[in-house]
Amino acid sequence: MLMLRVAFLSGSLLRPRATARRAGELFGTPLASSRTRAAAMSDHGASESWLETAGRGEVDWGKVDWKQEGQRIRAYRWGDPQDQPYVLFAHGWSSHGTRFARWIGRLRAAGYAAVAFDQPAHGRSPGRSANLPVFTDTLHAVARHFGPAQAVVGHSLGAAAAAVALAQGLAAERAVLLAPAADPIDASYRFSRQIGLPGRLCRDMIAMFERQIGISMAELQAQHIAPRIGRPALIVHDLEDREVPWSEGERYARLWPHARLLTTRRLGHNRIVDDDGVIDAALRFLAGGTVGERIVSSPNLPYGFA
Repeated sequence: MLMLRVAFLSGSLLRPRATARRAGELFGTPLASSRTRAAAMSDHGASESWLETAGRGEVDWGKVDWKQEGQRIRAYRWGDPQDQPYVLFAHGWSSHGTRFARWIGRLRAAGYAAVAFDQPAHGRSPGRSANLPVFTDTLHAVARHFGPAQAVVGHSLGAAAAAVALAQGLAAERAVLLAPAADPIDASYRFSRQIGLPGRLCRDMIAMFERQIGISMAELQAQHIAPRIGRPALIVHDLEDREVPWSEGERYARLWPHARLLTTRRLGHNRIVDDDGVIDAALRFLAGGTVGERIVSSPNLPYGFA
């Protein structure tokens, strides 16, 4: 990381435009480990009942990144989404669909089918790069293929994609967002600080993204998305999350009309996906139970618990 920071700091002085472009390419490229972990789970997991019983296939999708079209994505299915209420999973950045392994047995025992998939450039799906609009479009494609879901469960960037997709009309009765990313602009600045990219070049990088996706990144912030969603949601976020701050989950819960917030401790950003207590809470919520706290806000009270 030190060498990377030195390279970007020096590049920002010598070749600022090329450096901002390179930072954008790096920001949009998931870690290769998302593919190796998915392959390891699929290859090593032949004896694992949750994977062994998965129906595997591909789903047509129109664009994998900004330069390629006509690719297909890898999808996984447990049970029959046509005959059973099903839960649609949306994994996060540099992850893969089989990341939700611990949920499958519990959902099947409760009578649900389940569907997961590898986002473009992740897991066993093709592609080189991705972003929030790509995640959202892919989620729509999977939902169209399998039909309306009982619930969508998303983690991190996948949770943000779930929120955007719901605001755009994704057919799902409920939503569970785990450590949801609420602000792509803040995420861009966090990434820039991590690699040593100056703020002025981060702004150039954001402008480049906006030209590529055709919309303002501000339109994808939670405060512009959450108020438009009329479905119940459970937001689960850990106070000690070092990758996506707890305040971003709180923002969703405060602005989403029918959302509640469940705050955890000592789970961080990734262990929250596998925690049995979180899965228990999600199942209670899917069954119609009241889970978490209602967050309210007003001009005189920035936020509070109802």
